[in-house]
This record gives sequence, structure tokens and C-alpha cells, in this order.
Amino acid sequence: MSKSVLLKSSLAKKYWMAATGLFLCLFLVGHLLGNLQLITNTGESGRRAFNEYAYFMAHNPFIKIMSWLTYISILFHIIDGVLLTIENKKARPIAYAHKAGTKSSTWSSRNMALLGSLILVFIVMHGAHFWYKAKVRKDMQLHTYKIESTQDLGQNVPPQIYYTHTPSIQPIPADPNAIDVKNTTELYIKGTNIKIGEGYKDLHSVVMAFFSGKETNGVPGNEYAFLAVLFYVISMAVLAFHLMHGFSSAFQSLGARHPKYTETIKNVGNGFAVLIPLLFAIIPVIIWKLNN
Repeated sequence: MSKSVLLKSSLAKKYWMAATGLFLCLFLVGHLLGNLQLITNTGESGRRAFNEYAYFMAHNPFIKIMSWLTYISILFHIIDGVLLTIENKKARPIAYAHKAGTKSSTWSSRNMALLGSLILVFIVMHGAHFWYKAKVRKDMQLHTYKIESTQDLGQNVPPQIYYTHTPSIQPIPADPNAIDVKNTTELYIKGTNIKIGEGYKDLHSVVMAFFSGKETNGVPGNEYAFLAVLFYVISMAVLAFHLMHGFSSAFQSLGARHPKYTETIKNVGNGFAVLIPLLFAIIPVIIWKLNN
């Protein structure tokens, strides 16, 4: 029996690994549905839809709770994986002379620790490029756009206005001489405490600039965009192999193992392991391809 403070037995560790893994599979589906907007809804309308989605994900109370559950699940999944790997090595201190696969094992099942470690690297990189900018940084630019009209609007119309989710009677100019931005997104009349609106962080333009390599709505292009796209595609391939074993293994650990549906679970898991990472990988590829 393990004396770990977090998890007292190997069986408990396997339950935690399975439960957190399946919860993270649900997270992947939700995250994918939101990200697909980057390629299914283009132009200014797509930009608005994605930034509204990002705002909703950051401010909705229920989503906030789910986000914290996701963070905790990732943390426990990592810790659990490390503890199980250490236990397995202790249980078999002398390595086999030849690590050959068996009929009941796959390459993925024998290398889950390696695959998990590579996914952790991806999570850290992904978080640094997007999550940190959206959640932590205070200087992320807000969504602004240009008024387009077939009529001459005169000289008093500002070149750029803020896109807000609390629309005012008049457009709010993106002019630092007239507007103060406080608390990252709140818009105030310059030098006063009069709040006139709240803008959206322009995460859409950050993503587009990162993967396209082109300047996007004032966000500088990423000169290493092609390498970023390649890194994401490879990371999704790693995720696919991890899910290939992890999905069905999670159900098995939770006791869902029966001749009637074991094969079905395996097939569903294989389909999930291919489809979800593939769709994630397609997004940066299409963004890069359409801009290069």
C-alpha cells in the first residue's frame, strides 16, 4: 500500500486518474466547439463571436466553477500519473532486457508517461501564449473596429471605436485622449469616474496573429508562426496517442468492463482519440494556410 498523502492506494490512484481523465475529455469537447469559431465564422462577425465567447467563458459563474474543476483535474491527473509511474517502476525495479509489446498492450499503453509529459509541455506553452494573456495580463488590447458607411460621416467620426457588450447611445472612440481604460476592459470618460461601457479583450486577433504570422488588427504577427503551427499539430498527434489508450482504460478502471460493451467503448474511444485532436490540429493549419 502506498503511503502517499494525496492518494492512499494504487486502486484509489487509478480511480482518480480515470475520473479526471474523463472530465478532461469533456473539457476538450467544449474547448473545441468554442475554438472552431476561428475557422467557421470569419471576418468581423467571427471576431466578435469569438471575443464574446471568450468573455462569456471568463465571466459566467458556472463556467468559472467548471474552469477551476478543470485546473484541479489537470493538476491531479499529472500528480496521479507521476505517482502511478513511480509505483510501477518500484514494483518492477529490474527493467526487462527487451521491452517487447504483448498482444494485450499497445505502444500508447506502454508510453503513457512519456505522452503525458509531452502534453504537459504543450499545456504550459499553450497557457503562456493564450491563457496568460487573456486571464492575467492587464495590457491586452481591446476589440476595436472601423465604422464603415456608404455615406460621408464627416471629420468628427473616430477612425476606430470600441466594440462593447454594454452599448452606449454613441460609439465610444478608441482614443486615449478621450477615454480611460480601467480594470482591463472598463471604459471611462477621460479623467472622470463615469463609466460609459465595457469592452472585449481581442483574443481573436491574438490567435490569428500567432498562427498566421501576419499583423492582425494591431497585434504584431508571430515570425515563428509556421513552427507554432507545426508544434501544435505534433502536440495534437501526441494527444491522440494518449487518448487512444486513456479513454477506454478510464472506463475499465471505473469498472465498466463487460463483453457486451467493452468493444464498443474501445471503438468510441479510438474515434474520439482521432477526431478531437484532428479538429484541433486543423484550426491553426487553416489559419496559416489562408494567410500565407
